[in-house]
Amino acid sequence: MDRERRDASGPPGEVGFASSDHARARGFTLLEVLIAFVISALALGVIFRSAASSLASVDAAARYEEALGRAQSRLTLTVHGSALTPGDQQGDDGGGYRWRVRITQVASTAAGPPGPHQVVRVPVTLYAVSVWVWWGEEDGTRGGMARRREVRLDTQHVGPTLP
Repeated sequence: MDRERRDASGPPGEVGFASSDHARARGFTLLEVLIAFVISALALGVIFRSAASSLASVDAAARYEEALGRAQSRLTLTVHGSALTPGDQQGDDGGGYRWRVRITQVASTAAGPPGPHQVVRVPVTLYAVSVWVWWGEEDGTRGGMARRREVRLDTQHVGPTLP
């Protein structure tokens, strides 16, 4: 009877050796805990990486939105602020944004009021106006040079022919 002994983890009255099921119920092995820890760490790494990527995407979208607003303002100022003169202009818009405006002459003609009695014909010119706003050339990432990102708006506008 020395082979038989009462298992303290079993129900009262049951006699026998401690079964492997009862030994497993006592807890996890060190190897199982380490594997669970590694899997958790990998999962957390993926979650943190996707969260950082999402934040970068939100930042890029905000920069594009701000650049678009700046480009629209620059286009409005160019078309309605003064007479259109063919040429290029550029400058710094602050906040890491730069801008460029290009005005080119597309076509010229003399126009008058519609109808058979065209007494006065006014020379007019069709201008193509392009506005670029860009950022990101030197913001400290990628070894000092970041990828340049830009917004471009194009329109055509009729204005008086300049002498």
